[in-house]
Amino acid sequence: MTVIALAGGLGAPGVTTTAMALLLTWPLEAGHRVVLAECDPDGGAILPGALQGTLGGSHSLRNLALAARQGQLAEAFWRQLVDVTDARTRDRLVLPGLYDPAHAPSMSPVWKPLSAMFAEIEAHAHDVLVDLGRRGAFGPSQVLAQRADLVLLVAQNTLRGLQNTEVRLAALREQLGTTTEIGLLLVDAGPFPAADVQRQLGAEVVAVLPWRPRESAVLSDGADQPRKFELSELMRSARSATTRIRQLVATRRARLAVPALAPGSLEERRSGEVTGAR
Repeated sequence: MTVIALAGGLGAPGVTTTAMALLLTWPLEAGHRVVLAECDPDGGAILPGALQGTLGGSHSLRNLALAARQGQLAEAFWRQLVDVTDARTRDRLVLPGLYDPAHAPSMSPVWKPLSAMFAEIEAHAHDVLVDLGRRGAFGPSQVLAQRADLVLLVAQNTLRGLQNTEVRLAALREQLGTTTEIGLLLVDAGPFPAADVQRQLGAEVVAVLPWRPRESAVLSDGADQPRKFELSELMRSARSATTRIRQLVATRRARLAVPALAPGSLEERRSGEVTGAR
């Protein structure tokens, strides 16, 4: 299982819309779940957007701050999750973000234990998508990016979007260091091909999503779904993106894994060294 962080830059590159597309297309085996945690310090967009304000403040990241002070973070976390499946299967879940950016300072003590919890639940058949918005990969919440398997910087391939992305990418590399894998997820709203972007910025373009405002509005604002929305180009591209993301994570984990010694091999090696010394 994996923990994926998504971050953006200035403007509205579509981080939350992209995160929702990945949530709804993420491949799930029997008994597995995927959770989208909206951890943008500037405030969440899912409650007033995709969920159309139907829950008020009853489910929110802010509710975890009080629970954490009372030592009840784990219990409260599951109560805050919202099922976004029509069948109510509770295998695609959202943790709505802050409804007021003024609440961000109260979250400072929560980010680290929350990142540890993400790492813990991903070991139990849960994938976690973390929406960090524009500022979440920096400051107190940066631990969420540091502990992710992969950080995806969402960017539009316009001149303005890529200039901002270049600056943000350099800042992320400096902030997170070389041990954090950073890739680009392009929203195809401009003229620059993915290959040129990858070469210019020196980061892999993991996937490209089409610029489809009408389809995107379903994910960002809860708009009525067009006919065969699940088969739309946007959702098909998001589904392909999940495949590549999972491949990257698997490759990274295999590269970082330390081969285990066979039982008794360490003792045998030590015995051989002692025998050879004699």
